[in-house]
Amino acid sequence: MKDQTKDFPFNIKVSFNKVISTYRERAKVEKNPIAKSYLKNVLEYIDNYPKLKSGLESKEEIKEHLEPIHILLDDLFPNILTNNEIKAASLPYQKFLFNKTKRFQEIIDQAGEDFELTIRNFDSETDYVFGCILILNSFYGYDIDFTRPFYYDIPDKNGIMRHYRIAANADFVEFEKTKNAIDITDEDVDMLLQNTDNIDLWKQKFPPLSWVFKGFIIFNLTDVTVDDGISDLKTQLLNNKLPKEESLKGITEIFRSIYRSPDLNVGLTIFDKKNLDLSRLDNNVDSYILKDYNEINCHEIFCEQGYNLLIDKQQYFTISNVEAYSKNLPDSILAKNLEAENIKSCIFAPIAKGNDLLAILELVSYHKNELNSINAVKLEDIVPYLVTALERNKADLENRIKAVIQSECTSIHPSVLWVFEEEARRYILDLEKDGVSSFRDIAFKDVYPLYGQIDIVGSSEERNKAIQADLLEHLNMINKIIEHAYQEEALPIYEQVKFRIDEFRDDLNENLNASSEQKIINFLHKEIDPLINHFKTKSEVLKQMIEEYNSCIDKNTGVIYDQRKNYDDTVQRINRTLARYIDRKQTEAQQIFPHYFERYKTDGVDHNIYIGESMTKNKTFSRVYLHNIRLWQIQVVCEMENKFYQIQENMPLKLDAASLILVFSSTLSIKYRMDEKKFDVDGTYNARYEIIKKRIDKAYIKNTEERVTQKGKIAIIYSQKADEREYLKYIDYLQKKNYLGSEVELLELEDVQGVVGLKAIRVKILYHTNKDSEEKTLTYENLMEELH
Repeated sequence: MKDQTKDFPFNIKVSFNKVISTYRERAKVEKNPIAKSYLKNVLEYIDNYPKLKSGLESKEEIKEHLEPIHILLDDLFPNILTNNEIKAASLPYQKFLFNKTKRFQEIIDQAGEDFELTIRNFDSETDYVFGCILILNSFYGYDIDFTRPFYYDIPDKNGIMRHYRIAANADFVEFEKTKNAIDITDEDVDMLLQNTDNIDLWKQKFPPLSWVFKGFIIFNLTDVTVDDGISDLKTQLLNNKLPKEESLKGITEIFRSIYRSPDLNVGLTIFDKKNLDLSRLDNNVDSYILKDYNEINCHEIFCEQGYNLLIDKQQYFTISNVEAYSKNLPDSILAKNLEAENIKSCIFAPIAKGNDLLAILELVSYHKNELNSINAVKLEDIVPYLVTALERNKADLENRIKAVIQSECTSIHPSVLWVFEEEARRYILDLEKDGVSSFRDIAFKDVYPLYGQIDIVGSSEERNKAIQADLLEHLNMINKIIEHAYQEEALPIYEQVKFRIDEFRDDLNENLNASSEQKIINFLHKEIDPLINHFKTKSEVLKQMIEEYNSCIDKNTGVIYDQRKNYDDTVQRINRTLARYIDRKQTEAQQIFPHYFERYKTDGVDHNIYIGESMTKNKTFSRVYLHNIRLWQIQVVCEMENKFYQIQENMPLKLDAASLILVFSSTLSIKYRMDEKKFDVDGTYNARYEIIKKRIDKAYIKNTEERVTQKGKIAIIYSQKADEREYLKYIDYLQKKNYLGSEVELLELEDVQGVVGLKAIRVKILYHTNKDSEEKTLTYENLMEELH
């Protein structure tokens, strides 16, 4: 263990007193004879090792007592979970671990003999302050959030670095004062949190070795090699340059999760180095520094300390107690702005590249001391991505051509950006010549269209079933409360409400429509909510039932939102995953031949592709490129179907997909319509293609009532015999690559409004589950057996 004569505010003794005491209390009240006998035997055995209670003071002593420690901690480290849990006992800020589970030991063994377990990004200089905060939380009952995410980086047997988040449990820690310990007051805590870097002050309040640590800490490790939360934040910042109104909401939620604060908010203020001014990014992004100001000089808004830290040194400036800050600086504009927003604590983080300050990230809380200079370090892994985003945003603002495109058009696919740049140049030249100009429509002639979709089968029915289940559950909970209230107080109004509930339940069991759903919601809000408030005052039993009821109600909707949330979360995750996948694959397809691509999410993901020579500036088009893109499209749709089912393996709701590809043999013209900000087909004849797209997934096989789109199969819709021959070759190739099954259906379709003579090739998709090798394939029916 470390040299405790100077490193810590407390002396460390590894003690199991709290565990032993808990066992003794449990043995007194235990009724089960087997459990009682077990507790008695353990306690008699542990009595032979008195130092486990009084405390072990060296690694050697711990190693000598490993066997009784293992027996004593059997309930906390159950042997049945030793191959699953990554867990160990440890001491504050020590590398020494003991009583490791088998899985933890195996992970360390696979890392190699020379591997040394070290906590990533841990600064040993902060040990003393963290030790003091441990005392404040454990002994004095404060809840100071001094944790930042700590990780172990451990290579596996293949040399791949895995990342494990550490969760520390200090339930079995006790602190005892020595004669040198000083009593701590609330005023002391406020002062300490405002001066976390003043080690002399902390040592004054917590003299070295003035306390005794008795106990141990349990480390639980979670594999977070793929951390979705932080990954999403980075992706948003890198893809969207700077957070706008919609993306800022998602970023705010991530920060709230990191800081474990449900009402934390995020703002951003831009810094002008030339004039030393602060200004807003735009009207949709909050600036808590500025509040009602659009622009202000840094010297006016910041105190001397804030200016020195943020502007001169590019360091965090934190105010853990805004009220105290305001009392010290009553004329401060910043303090007045923060108090006007009821902000109690905040962190201002510089976003700087080198010595150049670009902006200030603002985290604000409505609770005193919740944000402070200790937990400000959580931002260290995030701020670099904001720097990149700001730089890219600045570069865009300086590019006049792109600024014109952004103002005149929506997002333009990179493959066709060149023609918009040419039009932007013409626009600027005309504007500078006579002050009058207009952005003309952009058109591409003789391009081949490709369309595909993965649609969730029966999405409306699944959504309705989820709503129906939640409403029934809500009514059943209300009914139980009403029944109990009637037993306590037999009022006729309760019987009348029960009658209404029964009517609604019967109506729901028969059918669900928008009218019945709205009637029930109105009934709950207008008639039930007042009754619930009335019942709170009646009895403890009713009060408990209402607390349980309220805990089940979604705060945003005011109704139970369990099944619908499962559905919405599943659809959202499916759409997000599939959209990201096809976006990534589409960048590879651009290498075949540059083409226009767009995709959009509904209940599933649809995509459009247009390819032809007119969409490029200096490349010659050949039908070979069209054939390549068509083959790529089928392959990617099959891969997306695999993704569709793989991501549902551990989700509460299971949905099915049906895939479709539309083959259009002729070329057409498309035009970017400035009024609608999107590409559309141009001309009456070409409009037939859009009609087919909108209606084809509802088409039936000729002389049957079977839809052409079916779960577990891909349907390829076409009208020309040449297209049939072409796609049968692709299917034969993909069958050999285990993408598609052996059985191929050639079908004729019923005429749909305005469209006649369509045919379809339909073939089963082969699936690979996550645990499968690439060689092992499953049909849809086999896959359902695996998943269910």
